[in-house]
Amino acid sequence: MTAANDGHMRRFTRRGFLSAGAVLSFTAIEAKAVAGTQANSRIKVGLIGLGDRGRMIAGMIQRHGGYEIVAVADYFEQVANATGDRLGVSKENRFSGLLGYKGVLSADVDAVFLETPPYCFPEHVEAAVEAGRHIYIAKPLGCDVPGCLRIRDAARKTTTNKRVFLCDFQTRTDPFFIEGVKRVREGAIGPIGMIIAEYNEESLTDPPKTGNVESRLQNLIWTADENLGGSYLVNAGIHAIDVALWIAGQMPTSATGVSRILRANPHGDSHDIFSLIYEFPNGIVLNYHGEYLNNHSDYHSDCVAQGADGWLEASYTTRVRILGAHGGWRGGDVVNLYVAGAERNIGTFHKSVTGGVYDNPTVEPSIQATLATILGREAARRRIKLTLDEVLRENRRLEPDLAEQK
Repeated sequence: MTAANDGHMRRFTRRGFLSAGAVLSFTAIEAKAVAGTQANSRIKVGLIGLGDRGRMIAGMIQRHGGYEIVAVADYFEQVANATGDRLGVSKENRFSGLLGYKGVLSADVDAVFLETPPYCFPEHVEAAVEAGRHIYIAKPLGCDVPGCLRIRDAARKTTTNKRVFLCDFQTRTDPFFIEGVKRVREGAIGPIGMIIAEYNEESLTDPPKTGNVESRLQNLIWTADENLGGSYLVNAGIHAIDVALWIAGQMPTSATGVSRILRANPHGDSHDIFSLIYEFPNGIVLNYHGEYLNNHSDYHSDCVAQGADGWLEASYTTRVRILGAHGGWRGGDVVNLYVAGAERNIGTFHKSVTGGVYDNPTVEPSIQATLATILGREAARRRIKLTLDEVLRENRRLEPDLAEQK
């Protein structure tokens, strides 16, 4: 890691931007048609989830110039009001509590940006689709198999209804990642035998639980709870695993692994040490390891693909390059990807909405990456070899306890 990139990542780690107070829950509402957006017009948007990442996205939306933020919602009223003040949103279009989504979807918006903990994404997405909104969503796409499949079904309706659905992975926007993966898929390193993926990041707070879930919805505490955040693997390690799937060009058939909890005084159930082996239909083996501990290790989200004639290095924070028997490829430095990737996605979202582009290519890879991390989580927790088909058949649902919440 270069000194410049090291300093940047210490300021802008991925989970450092995720919203602790950005949680809502959806129930069915009456669908409301959205008027078509004309080219070069400003898109009216509502933001659901106003934690650190939600506020970062809001700033990017403002700087883009092609959007108008007209409604906001957050579980916590003080967060919704503070963000509303900063964005100039009228007080009647600021909403809070578990039902705050109703206000945003009933407001005069063309699109919604979903920046909440992933447990509520399935309900958010279904309601937004029924309301006829374009959808921009963070990842992962749910905490469990049923949630992922609900989003897949809803996203297909979005495409049928000629609406845009964009999932905000950053690596798939980077020109060096795009070119490097393309070259490997075209044979630049020969047949791939093994992919090595790594994700290391400092953990977040995991305090004692209180009488209801509200205390877990602050300061990114929810990342420690499988039923709220999916687990550290699903919520964070997904970055490295998504790149590995992109390189492999297919889904794994099985995963084997081990995991454990090492952090001091844990209260959430997410494991924070993972070691996994994924197997693919064509024989590729993916070795993944990740840790989420306050042990002062550098941030890493890296993939190395080992082929018969060379290898690809692809790092979220340093560079992408190919070294090979046939000359390789110099590639280039990856700069400020966490911010630059989101800005590119926001630009693509605007072009798709105003240009009427409804192919929604980010949906299926994002569903696959989420399902692959869920497979890994379950195999590692049980310490067995588990197939993807088995996990899909189980269809195990994780239910957060929202009792006594407003």
